[in-house]
Amino acid sequence: MRSPAAIGSSGKVNQGNNIGGQDPSSALRLTLLLCLAEIFGLSSMGVFPSLLPTFQREWGLSHTEAGWISAAYYAGYMALVPLLSSVTDRIDARRIMGIGAICGIVGAVAYALLAQGFWSAFILRFLAGIGLAGIYMPGLKVVSDHTEGPLQSRFVSFYTASFSIGASLSYLVSGEIDAVAGWRWAFAASAVGTACALAIIVWHVPAGRLQEKRRGALHLDFKTVWKTRPAMAYVLAYAGHMWELFSFRSWIVAFLAFSVQLQPPGAATWSPTRIAFLTNLIGLPASIAGNEFSRRYGRRRVVTIVMIASAALGAIIGFTAALPYFLVTLLAVLYGMTVTADSASLTAGAVEAGPAGLRGTTLAVHSTLGFGAAFLGPLAVGMVLDLFGGHLVAWGMGFSVMAAGCLLGPLFLYSLGSKTASPSRGSSAQN
Repeated sequence: MRSPAAIGSSGKVNQGNNIGGQDPSSALRLTLLLCLAEIFGLSSMGVFPSLLPTFQREWGLSHTEAGWISAAYYAGYMALVPLLSSVTDRIDARRIMGIGAICGIVGAVAYALLAQGFWSAFILRFLAGIGLAGIYMPGLKVVSDHTEGPLQSRFVSFYTASFSIGASLSYLVSGEIDAVAGWRWAFAASAVGTACALAIIVWHVPAGRLQEKRRGALHLDFKTVWKTRPAMAYVLAYAGHMWELFSFRSWIVAFLAFSVQLQPPGAATWSPTRIAFLTNLIGLPASIAGNEFSRRYGRRRVVTIVMIASAALGAIIGFTAALPYFLVTLLAVLYGMTVTADSASLTAGAVEAGPAGLRGTTLAVHSTLGFGAAFLGPLAVGMVLDLFGGHLVAWGMGFSVMAAGCLLGPLFLYSLGSKTASPSRGSSAQN
């Protein structure tokens, strides 16, 4: 990690440490610290979806209402990430991360103390989503700022794949604490985790790189990104990916709980939250491996294959709830692999293809559209479940809607031009 002397008061980083002569071990150490902050910052992400059957039972929530509360987390993220991510080109990203962690702590503590039903849960999950908006993409901006060069894609994949660790631990810890002490303590524990993220940010995260010279109005930066077709190809494909991924993360515990009800007594030996932990954790090696395959065989080709395979599996899995539980579990874990295998590749592609000097704004557009889809996906699945009555066919149709979003990804990748990386960057994201 860089010493404070390497960072100017304006947050600009001395260029000698950032390009070809950068020590790879230093870059790796910094990336791992930011991954750890990200993991702790995600402590509250999975609490509501992991305990969704409990909230439906205690508060009498319909599937649509449960979908709205799940979606509120991503709505909060989507509402603030355009600002919080884009301003990291002008304001130290470390400060934005600290603000996000504080919002996350407040949201988790308030939910533990005050949540009583649909509206209170919706508002407080919205606040928690704002906290994630302050941590996730600004953290990625710091990683990409301090890891220029041919290995940048790999470090970016480490960071984005660590999202799976944070999400999976959130599911596991929430389920275990709820079983012992109840859901309010599960939310309180998530606040402690986010406080650990804040400590790492304050004491160990270096400043992000700022623009070297003052630019015009912020909206002009967004306009430039929107006009960069190679970057937007990845951004829009990422939106399709996020529709599927966060629909899956929002509803997987409820689906497994439904499957348990269809099994013979004693057949389900693992709780749905423990299986959800595995399905999320498997995303870590899947995402990193997907990016490594992209570097070797072509980003667009690999992402297209993964998205089509994932959509095919998603269209099937919802109809399998009545199969033996170990088969349902196996399919869920396999789907957890395919649904995340394109994640790091898409984000690395957007970083590499974005216009020079506007990395923070590129990530803002990337994340806004992505989490906009993440907001709509869980809600759409909940509506479909209510429409079809919440039984086996309903879950099959719900997962089919979930999977359909990612089929748009290949369409965007191939329709927005033949180039998938900015020529000026010489990146590894070639076709």
